[in-house]
Amino acid sequence: MSAFEESLRTRAGRLRTMARPIVQCALAAALAWVVATQVLGHAAPFFAPIAVVLCIGVGAGRRWRRVLELVAGVSVGVGVGDLLISAIGSGPWQIALVIVLAMSVSVLLDSGALIALQAASSAVLVATLLPPGGTGGIDRMADALLGGLIGLAVIALLPANPAALAARHVRGLLEELGAALETAASALRDRDPALADAALERARAAQRTVDGYSSALQTAHENAALSPLHHRSDLAPYFTAAEPLDHALRNLRVMLRHAVAVIDKGEEVPEMLTEGMAELSRSVARLSEELPQGGALPLTRKALLRTAARLDPAVPPVLGLSAHAVLAQLRSLTVDLLRATGESRPEALSAFPHRRTAAVPESHAC
Repeated sequence: MSAFEESLRTRAGRLRTMARPIVQCALAAALAWVVATQVLGHAAPFFAPIAVVLCIGVGAGRRWRRVLELVAGVSVGVGVGDLLISAIGSGPWQIALVIVLAMSVSVLLDSGALIALQAASSAVLVATLLPPGGTGGIDRMADALLGGLIGLAVIALLPANPAALAARHVRGLLEELGAALETAASALRDRDPALADAALERARAAQRTVDGYSSALQTAHENAALSPLHHRSDLAPYFTAAEPLDHALRNLRVMLRHAVAVIDKGEEVPEMLTEGMAELSRSVARLSEELPQGGALPLTRKALLRTAARLDPAVPPVLGLSAHAVLAQLRSLTVDLLRATGESRPEALSAFPHRRTAAVPESHAC
């Protein structure tokens, strides 16, 4: 597959992921406009659909705070703008003064960036488009509140499945983790430094999947809290796995750096290491399949325990310094993955009963 095709595939996947919030934004914005014009009788309630978009967003997360910041920002901006423009008129220096004061007041009230930006934009609208005085400011505040509440209602009534959202993001993280392990195993078998470097670069780039997973968990938890159709308990396995998978990716990067050094130094690579990597890659794929099912993840645990036994022989092998570091990181990776299945750290460490330091050749000893 070419780079262009891979890029198109990635973009299409991103669009599929965001399809539901996009539709939610569109429907809720239209509804907010209808309610504001037909029920409240506002002639141009532009803050209502804007509030919907800011509330739902394509990134989601912390929606309650976003609604409160939006309403607070509009209130500060409109209030400061109305008071000042009524007294000093409208013009370039008045606009500058209104922005400075509105943003300063909002920062004193709260450190949220949305409050400051919304206060500034609301003040500009008052200073340039809205006549001073009257009920325009109150109408804009009502529109912002209406849009935020409609956005929350649409999220609750047309929710994305929180568990499905978490599963989709963890699948992407695990795909990157498994692919890097498989590539590293091939690189060590073939003693291919370019392939090892490629695996390392892929693991470094995969950090964004961890960040995306964390954000998706936050959004999924919030969706479950807002919607009566889903339960937050369905997300428990995903929260359990989050921190261990983050640690696994970090340990993977360390392991890959040592794998590159193994090839550069020409150290011996026992089959235990390459087969251990390949087995961990298959276990990661199995975890991706089992995690959405919940429960004890027995197949993944069984596979990881087999790998642990391979990486913890009763008689430790003789390894070079870098190969020994690879072995240590593979063991840490196995512990991380066992913890991702729900095992405690002591339980995961018990999979390595020998846990002795592999012997190092005298020529490499410190």
